[in-house]
Amino acid sequence: MKLYKTRSGFVIESQNQFYAVPVADWDTLINRDDLHAHLQKLIATATPGDEYQDWTKTGLLAPIGRQEVWASGVTYLRSRNARMEESKKSGGDNFYDRVYDAERPELFFKATAERVVGPGGNVRIRADSTWDVPEPELTLFISSSGKIVGYTCGNDMSSRSIEGENPLYLPQAKSYDGSAALGPCLHVPEAPIAPDTQIRLEIVRNGQAVFTNNIAINQMKRQHTELVEYLYRECSFPNGCYLMTGTGIVPGDDFTLRSGDEVSITIEGIGTLTNTVA
Repeated sequence: MKLYKTRSGFVIESQNQFYAVPVADWDTLINRDDLHAHLQKLIATATPGDEYQDWTKTGLLAPIGRQEVWASGVTYLRSRNARMEESKKSGGDNFYDRVYDAERPELFFKATAERVVGPGGNVRIRADSTWDVPEPELTLFISSSGKIVGYTCGNDMSSRSIEGENPLYLPQAKSYDGSAALGPCLHVPEAPIAPDTQIRLEIVRNGQAVFTNNIAINQMKRQHTELVEYLYRECSFPNGCYLMTGTGIVPGDDFTLRSGDEVSITIEGIGTLTNTVA
């Protein structure tokens, strides 16, 4: 089951049928431990319509209301290796090696809702950065009680040059206007997402693919519930929270994004999030 936030209203997709949701507040709608059952109840007496499908094609918004977006780092081996390489000159490379094997995961604040870009919107690279990449990440939606109830595609835009200069610059490398994208929907399955689910990244420049790669989410070192448990230890999220779970796809050291590049992140069962680099 998929839930879309559009300019015309909220839409549920179930078994290739589309239903309008008669609820005005996004946060009230999604912040529930029984979200899947609740959506099923909403469509049980509703009438599907092709016009609701049209809403999802022309007016998609990021599936976020008043939630914060947090992120996890160094959860895949490829990410650990990339972070170590970019930080070698500053002497910070061993930090990433240590956190990969540590009991406590790396968690950091990523964005407020106002800094999040939706499908088709423009993500940004910093003007003071020389080495920038997208990071395709399975993103969890967690209710205020700490239960994972949905998933979406996330793009954790990152300045590798700033983070590599000094690990303490991580907030500047990761958190700025247009540094995060979410969408195209909130996927609400009855059971947790399959471990062999594939994430795919494609970057197109001037009509030509300049980078493609994919990875299964079971290549993560840490469990989703483990990340959530640490995030919720001393933080409360009255409207729920989005958590990007890290990336296992990192372009080579000779690659950097350019303005005009088109970034597409596809996750099986969820869909494709496409954004242009501004």
